[in-house]
Amino acid sequence: MRWAAGILAGALAATPAFAGEPGWSDYGGDPGGQRYSAADQITPGNVSRLAPAWRFSTGDLASHADVMKRASFENTPILAEGRLYVCSPFNEVSALDPGTGRQLWRYDPKLDTRIHYPNDYVCRGVAFARHAAGGACAARIYLNTADRRLIALDAASGKPCAGFGNGGTVTLVPDGVLKRRGEIHTTSAPVVTHGVVIVGSSIDDNQRVDELRGTVHAFDAVTGAPRWSFDPLSRQHAPFRGGAANVWAPMSVDEARGLVFLPVSSTSPDFWGGYRVGSGDYANSIVALHVADGSVAWSFQTTHHDVWDYDLPAQPTLGTVTYDGKTVEAVLQPTKQGLLFTVDRGTGRPVIPVVERKVPQGGAPGETLSPTQPIPIAPPPLAPNRIRPEDAYGITFWDRGKCRDAIAAARHDGLYTPPSIQGTIIYPFTGGGTNWGGLAFDAAHDIVYVNTSNAIHLVTLIPAREYAAVEERFFDKEVSPNAGAPFGMKREVLLSPLGLPCNPPPWGKLHAIDMHTGRILWSVPLGTTEDILPMSQYFLGNIGVPNLGGPMVTAGGLVFIGAAMDDYLRAFDARTGAELWKGRLPAGGQATPMTYVWKGKQYVVIAAGGHSKLGTKRGDAVMAFALPN
Repeated sequence: MRWAAGILAGALAATPAFAGEPGWSDYGGDPGGQRYSAADQITPGNVSRLAPAWRFSTGDLASHADVMKRASFENTPILAEGRLYVCSPFNEVSALDPGTGRQLWRYDPKLDTRIHYPNDYVCRGVAFARHAAGGACAARIYLNTADRRLIALDAASGKPCAGFGNGGTVTLVPDGVLKRRGEIHTTSAPVVTHGVVIVGSSIDDNQRVDELRGTVHAFDAVTGAPRWSFDPLSRQHAPFRGGAANVWAPMSVDEARGLVFLPVSSTSPDFWGGYRVGSGDYANSIVALHVADGSVAWSFQTTHHDVWDYDLPAQPTLGTVTYDGKTVEAVLQPTKQGLLFTVDRGTGRPVIPVVERKVPQGGAPGETLSPTQPIPIAPPPLAPNRIRPEDAYGITFWDRGKCRDAIAAARHDGLYTPPSIQGTIIYPFTGGGTNWGGLAFDAAHDIVYVNTSNAIHLVTLIPAREYAAVEERFFDKEVSPNAGAPFGMKREVLLSPLGLPCNPPPWGKLHAIDMHTGRILWSVPLGTTEDILPMSQYFLGNIGVPNLGGPMVTAGGLVFIGAAMDDYLRAFDARTGAELWKGRLPAGGQATPMTYVWKGKQYVVIAAGGHSKLGTKRGDAVMAFALPN
């Protein structure tokens, strides 16, 4: 539901980008995050003619050359009232001409880049809203910064809105005792609805038991005054110990119902939960809050007592689903486990039934595991979750043997095998299954499009008395203390000596799911090793690679996606999964593309700047593609 100024006094709401033409007004395309566009100019019949239309540079390669290795260009631009809005990994916002990419204005919040943040420098998006007919700051851009500022900018000029907070800025105070400056930051776009702007947070993993709380804050969208806050762990009492349960992934909004949907993460620390007995309350849950006061409408938990870092990584997508003959307004939630949960938007009850299945037991000393975990009956898991030593992959007998030995030496009892001192296979790894790119939903055909990664993490618990020695020995790996717990942890992707995953390919896929039945319509490999192991694609083929970023689907019958570890934007036939086109990018396209029609021409736009976690080529480009005139 949308409303004009004056219908709901004091409310702010986004407006279409250009009257009569399909736009992209929110991070996920619309407030519900469907990543769907009614644009149909580009089709399977002409997509092969798609060519670069314009290119914009944020300037980061020059201005931030010394810290680009700690940056990831995950931005999805939005289009609102005749301007395209882009934010760089360093939270610098630019307004662009949608037809040419020419910069109209730029705002730099001047981050202190000496600070190291847990997920490096990231700005997935900004939010737009209009609250008056005209004048300065009648329409606004809302920006989260890494250093926990919420900034309101005049959408027309890029100048801070003086009446919002302190000169245009609200500073978010951490909920708890801050141990270091970079312990908490913000990566995903805020959401604006019903007169409030709502902000989540990203908190460093595996540092301590008594971590900062993942409190979600709402502010008056005009003045910046605090309106309400929600702590997912507020109902937990002593002897419970733990923190986090934050909302780092994008949120979504049902404006008609007045609900905001939170993808809540896990409680600290990730891999040992002996001090947080119980299921985890609102952690690892979709939580629906009333926008008016922040009270809970309902919640649905996707992982009980998480000790696998299987937090909710993606925006809950809102769509009307007809399953088994019954039509329901639903929330679709993909997970790192490669599962897709579909629940009723009004109640949180499963639309597609969910069963509690017994899972491996025998956790580390002091651990109390949940005996069961929720599994939807459809669709089937989109990523493999069990591996045996004989399944090990390698391109030679030697490296296959090394992988086989590594798998055999670890505990590997399938999905939800608990972490151990021996070392445990976490499969899918904690990067997914699905990650922050989320899914795309074609409501006209009830089809979900979603990409997954397929790799193994080996997680080893380290007795506290041995931690210092292990940290020194494995200085080049991820080793974290879990301060206050009896165990630290070491997490590593299980790779062969030649640097390839120890599990069989495809290592990345794109899927289409018919929500009428939960049946997988097609699954195809996504990406090649072309840009990470040059020439290897000629003998490995199109095997698919791990990926970050999501898909979008159009009325023209195409699914567009970057995400993979090679430097391409791809177009797939939405009906068959056939790859129809790929456009070369100047750097890694680990971002979700968007599309719009501007003055009669459809553009497809993606940020191409690479990613710190995947090690793809760095850059600072925003690329637009269109059909030739």
